[in-house]
Amino acid sequence: MLKESLKQCGLIAILRGIRPDEVEAVGTVLYEAGFRIIEVPLNSPEPFESIRVLRSVLPANCMVGAGTVLSPEQVLQVKDAEGQLIVMPHSDPEVIRAATAAGLASAPGVATVTEAFAALAAGADILKMFPAEQLGPAVVKAWRAVIPAGVVLAPVGGITPASLKEFTAAGASAFGLGSALYKPGMTAAQVRQNADAFVSAWKQT
Repeated sequence: MLKESLKQCGLIAILRGIRPDEVEAVGTVLYEAGFRIIEVPLNSPEPFESIRVLRSVLPANCMVGAGTVLSPEQVLQVKDAEGQLIVMPHSDPEVIRAATAAGLASAPGVATVTEAFAALAAGADILKMFPAEQLGPAVVKAWRAVIPAGVVLAPVGGITPASLKEFTAAGASAFGLGSALYKPGMTAAQVRQNADAFVSAWKQT
């Protein structure tokens, strides 16, 4: 389902710091704007409850996942909350394998080609290029020359609507969007405004 969702919209919403009592409104405006993957990092308040809320209110064609997943035990907690995607800041093969065993998609964080190929060997579904500010479009282009064409490269970290075009031209095929899309304390209306800007920029890539 992950790659199908990314074909509809290659933007992944990262709702770091969101609370369960506000996640329904924010998730709804993101879905209405066109987002089809929403991630709640586990260092947010009551993240598993937020995942449950999103899964209960959003249509089936919207994937709900967890970010900052650090252990196989957390993978099982995400599954129990009905999450479908495991996003990691690092590339731990045990966590990747645990996600696969649980029937969940995985997006490990990688910063070198060596890490990228090791993650793919462990069963990663897409590669989260993190941090994107440090790597930049030039690295995406260099990776694209050696990483299999069907593998999704998703830069994460400091991505803005203005930077989508350059990264996409270099070979990026998806993006994780953090504080430029959502920061704790933002209203659903503010998130919708940011989401519309990102979706508009995505459509122009």
